Amino acid sequence: MRSEQEMMDLLLGFARGDERIRLVTLEGSRTNPNIPPDSFQDYDISYFVTDMASFKKDDAWLEPFGRRLMMQKPEAMELFEPELGNWFSYLMLFEDGSKVDLTLIPIEETEFYFTRNDGLVKVLLDKDRLIPHEVVATDSQYWIRKPTAGEFDDCCNEFWMVSTYVVKGLARQEILFAIDHLNEIARPNLLRMMAWQIGFTHGYTFSLGKNYKFLQRYLPQNDWNTLLSTYAVNSCEAVWESLFTCYQLFRSCSRTLAQNLGYPYPHYDEAITRYTDFIYKSAMTNRFSNNAGQTS
Repeated sequence: MRSEQEMMDLLLGFARGDERIRLVTLEGSRTNPNIPPDSFQDYDISYFVTDMASFKKDDAWLEPFGRRLMMQKPEAMELFEPELGNWFSYLMLFEDGSKVDLTLIPIEETEFYFTRNDGLVKVLLDKDRLIPHEVVATDSQYWIRKPTAGEFDDCCNEFWMVSTYVVKGLARQEILFAIDHLNEIARPNLLRMMAWQIGFTHGYTFSLGKNYKFLQRYLPQNDWNTLLSTYAVNSCEAVWESLFTCYQLFRSCSRTLAQNLGYPYPHYDEAITRYTDFIYKSAMTNRFSNNAGQTS
């Protein structure tokens, strides 16, 4: 794999030699001093250009960056709606393992870019001195925030309400429906609640990373192991067990946080736990009856 210096020299050298490229920025984890560097980090590069059409007419201009294993152009895909407006991106995985996410941005949208970026940006090249002030990369936008009482209640409400969809799916033996609601909606609210409790304990001056990837650093080992156990969802029985364990984790964390912050603990827990127990026992009774009928 090419070194970081080799890749940066290549990307910047190309930009310096092309008059259409007036400004170059680096975004993402490679600008964040709080992220340990490794070889899997993408090079998130933006070229601010004067002639978008000349780049987009064919991909030959990308050849100097190396032999590609695969490339994706999200804004040219039919199955998915483009999300970048007038911008155009190339997500490239090279044969040596290097990964470059390169975005073309019309030069006239420079100001818009700096008003919408997340703070993790570094100016690498500015041919026309378009950026008069120093840009310092920061991940502060992603720091854990202390929740308001309303946000705390909303999180509790969403977790317990969506859990009823998991219950319904399991009662119907619709396991994909149940897994989707557990993983895509209920679980993120469990992780959010855990993050808030970590913020209360350790301070609201850091980020847990994308997809809460640094959560393990702050959770007690028993809680971490318990959380990991909830990802076992290869049968309805396993999903039931994972759901009950998520209830346990959410209950423990939210009760503690409510006490710490002086917020009222909502009634959702008691009501939905009672509802879940009723549906679970009914489902198990029906299943046992059906199995007995099949074997008699």
